[in-house]
Amino acid sequence: MAEDPKIKGLAGLRVFCLESRRAQEMAKLISNYGGEAVVAPSMQEKDLKDNPEALTFAGKLIEGGFDMVIFLTGVGTRALTRMVEAQQGSVGARQKFVEALRRVVIVARGPKPAAALAELGLPVHVPVPEPNTWRELLAALDARGDSIPLKGKRVAVQEYGAANPELLAGLSERGAIVTRVPVYEWSLPDDTGPLRQGVQALADGRIDIALFTTSVQILHLLRIAAEMQLEEALRNSFKLIVVGSIGPMTSEVLRQNGLPVDFEPAHPKMGFLVAEAAQRGRDLLAQKRR
Repeated sequence: MAEDPKIKGLAGLRVFCLESRRAQEMAKLISNYGGEAVVAPSMQEKDLKDNPEALTFAGKLIEGGFDMVIFLTGVGTRALTRMVEAQQGSVGARQKFVEALRRVVIVARGPKPAAALAELGLPVHVPVPEPNTWRELLAALDARGDSIPLKGKRVAVQEYGAANPELLAGLSERGAIVTRVPVYEWSLPDDTGPLRQGVQALADGRIDIALFTTSVQILHLLRIAAEMQLEEALRNSFKLIVVGSIGPMTSEVLRQNGLPVDFEPAHPKMGFLVAEAAQRGRDLLAQKRR
């Protein structure tokens, strides 16, 4: 989403974000609206080196052992393909993997896994609409229930660092035989200094708005706060700052951990999140601090 640099809705406000890969882009968006960006990278992706589940999945898929594969992330889709190729040691193994996927029903949770699948020349039979949560995914499958029934079908779910129990339960309740395929895990960044400084800034009341773009950021923030013995102070700080969540999945984890959600953007994208913070943040902050 393009920003109007004339709008300075964040002027004088300190905006905390935990973005990692797109940290510089996030900081620039905040700056364009006049805010002071406090960026604390909170995570890094690591391929699972010892990943028997993923390798077993690939072998079983090639042998015709699945009817449907659900891809939840673009990064995980690409990592899974690389893993298969690396383990088998040939481009031919990759081609076998792709051909096996061509024989099953493919579900993509949003545009990122769809783009990764397009790179492999694979079609998406069931796209999942925004905001791309497990609820929309199950609804999309329900809408295709006559042509693509789940009962008795062998369904693999490519996970994105943590299991989604609601999705797995929903598939099982519909009669699917579900196999989890963990591909990568989220870990703390090698340098946790900026994240620790961010926790301290929150605890000291030096933040006005906090923006979350994925649920793992929440867990890592609380983990570092607990290590610093500042979790109570951090939780108290959230009563006096505006909390923006990129979408329902992230909001759900915030609430599960006892943290508020003050707004979600109209579309689950980073530019919309910052723009809405600029439009609504000052008024929401005044209400919370009144």
